[in-house]
Amino acid sequence: MARTRIIIGGIRTAESAQWAVDAGADAVGFMFVRKSSRFIEPAEAAEVMQLLPPCVSSMAVLQNPSLEMFMDIEETCPTTHTLLAGNEPDQLVRQCEPVFKAVKFDTATIAKDLAHADGIDSIEAIVLDGLWHVGDTAFDWDTLAKIIADVRTPVILSGDLAPENVAPAVCAVRPYAVEVSAGVERTRGEKDHELIDAFCRAVQHADIAG
Repeated sequence: MARTRIIIGGIRTAESAQWAVDAGADAVGFMFVRKSSRFIEPAEAAEVMQLLPPCVSSMAVLQNPSLEMFMDIEETCPTTHTLLAGNEPDQLVRQCEPVFKAVKFDTATIAKDLAHADGIDSIEAIVLDGLWHVGDTAFDWDTLAKIIADVRTPVILSGDLAPENVAPAVCAVRPYAVEVSAGVERTRGEKDHELIDAFCRAVQHADIAG
């Protein structure tokens, strides 16, 4: 059975990036949405990225950028992957290829939205985002597994993931990867190294459990 890849997003320091790598992360993400508490300047992210060891990927997160902005950031900080996390039109998605594309989870539209993204060749992975828990009600991972069963594009689970809930998601859905940011923070925008360790261990144990 394939191993679930791990992305630690919202990285802002070289120390946190190295900690994520040591814990078992396959990739680290940089937030280039200025309004976010996890925002980092592309030039600063480039300095962190240069310290990553071989075979560890990097991901830029953009939201509704212009093509010019996308190209400028690519030049300043040429990450391995780019996630378009807004409401980007299909034309821009194709112009920025290859990209990851975020799809917001909505029970009424998720099947249609996944099918649409799955049909765009420039999308190399679909990042499924949204609220996994409403109040005390756990998310129905088994139903999601059925919904994505016919999706050809690799699916990455994101959203309200954390060390305490990622294992059931991995076991039920068997996604290509999982991405976490807020779920490994105790203070908004600041990565907690113990939580990074716990998250990576939970994913690894879920893979072993099968």
